[in-house]
Amino acid sequence: MDTQIPPVDDSSPDIIASADDLRTVEALRRGDEAAFTMLITEYHGALVRLATLYVNDRAVAEDVAQETWIAVLHGIGRFEGRSSLKTWLFRILTNRAKTRAQREGRYVPLSTEDEDNENAPSVSAERFNPDTGHWDARPSGWGNIPEERLLSQETRTLIQKAIDALPPKQREVITLRDINGWSSEEVCNILEISETNQRVLLHRARSKVRQALEYYLAE
Repeated sequence: MDTQIPPVDDSSPDIIASADDLRTVEALRRGDEAAFTMLITEYHGALVRLATLYVNDRAVAEDVAQETWIAVLHGIGRFEGRSSLKTWLFRILTNRAKTRAQREGRYVPLSTEDEDNENAPSVSAERFNPDTGHWDARPSGWGNIPEERLLSQETRTLIQKAIDALPPKQREVITLRDINGWSSEEVCNILEISETNQRVLLHRARSKVRQALEYYLAE
């Protein structure tokens, strides 16, 4: 009896996955090792980097990524094409990373954070004059700062520390957008947040990192 899983019907209006995604899925269902190796080569490093946002330990992040690949092999038959293959893959990773972080008491759900409130200030209120409503301490320009200082290892370390100090959701969004270079649509799909929420979180994160960088460069 033929037990092969039937291919995804890409004529369905619910299908979002690309034709390349669907071909990769079919190859994985056939047990094509080359297709699986190609997928690992393309995404493993990014999976580990994303996992470290939750578990904060490289070895544990590697474990979570490995668990994700096992889940992909076991679950590829249930992929319905209603998201891109990349989105599906990284959702598996984030769910497993959050579960691991919850066991370790690290993960803070978005609903318990006050970082998605659109009415909250994006920068410290102390930088504004309460009488005029204008800048009291305007963001400084960096045009006169030597390029070698802006690109130095010390500056990059400072930026990473500022990102690491952000609330979890802000840290997720700025890492995916500004470090991994993902689009806002990809971030919204993978983190399952609205475009408005993503925009607010990114703006807050960038403001805080810029402020930390300002203080450092002004020294």
